[in-house]
Amino acid sequence: MNDIVIDAEFVTLGQLLKMTDAISSGGMAKWFLHENDVYVNGEIDDRRGRKLRDGDVINIPGVGRFRIVSRIGAE
Repeated sequence: MNDIVIDAEFVTLGQLLKMTDAISSGGMAKWFLHENDVYVNGEIDDRRGRKLRDGDVINIPGVGRFRIVSRIGAE
């Protein structure tokens, strides 16, 4: 599992797809989520605007498993 460190309270699922190179542009998020199963905390989620927060685990089959780690409040 790879950690995705963010400097904000949350990132959206669409932003995460781009950060992990699952897609090359934000405009592809809707298509990608329609064509592929993406799991957020063990449940399929296809909402590109889904807010991912510290501790969430995202599994993108064929790409990898990722855990959100927020620096907000960690200082």
